[in-house]
Amino acid sequence: MNFRRYTMVTAVLALASIAVARADDVSMASGSVHFSTPSSWVGIMQVDGDPEVRVFQVPDPSPSASTTLARVSVTVKQAANLQDFNTYVGGAVAKAKQLKNYQPGQSTSGDQNSFIYTASESGTPYTYVERYWFRNGHAIQLRCARPVTSQAGQDWAATFDKGCRAIATTLGS
Repeated sequence: MNFRRYTMVTAVLALASIAVARADDVSMASGSVHFSTPSSWVGIMQVDGDPEVRVFQVPDPSPSASTTLARVSVTVKQAANLQDFNTYVGGAVAKAKQLKNYQPGQSTSGDQNSFIYTASESGTPYTYVERYWFRNGHAIQLRCARPVTSQAGQDWAATFDKGCRAIATTLGS
C-alpha cells in the first residue's frame, strides 16, 4: 500500500470513528434541555443552531437492519410563546401526514402533544412516535422511528420503545 493511499484510509477511519460517537448524556439548547440515551445507541447526526438536532441510531442486531434504520431524534427550536409552539407542532404534524402510506395510530398517553402513526420508508412500514413539549422558550420534539417488524423480534421492539419512553419521561419533567 503506498503512503498516499495509507494516509487516505487512515483519515477515513479517523473520520468514521468521530462520526460514530457513542451516545450517553446529551445537553442541548445551552444546557436547558438534557437527557441520557442507552450507551448502545449511536450518535449519527448533530446539527447546531436553530433548530438544534441530535439523531441516534438504535442498533437492530437482525439481518433486516441492513435495509432499515431505527432511530430516535430530538429537535429543539426556539419558540417565543405558546402560539409559536403550536405553529411548530402543527407544521411537524402536517409534514408527517405527507409521508407515504401515512396512517394515524392510537396514542396511549392521552397527551394532546403525542402522536403515533405509521408510514413507509423505501417500501418498509415504520412506526413513529412523536412527542412535543414547550419549555423555557423552546419547542422540543422527540421522534422515535422504527420498522413495524424486525427480524430481531418483539423483544428488540419493546427495548426500543422502552428507551424512547425513558427519554420522553426525562424531557417531559
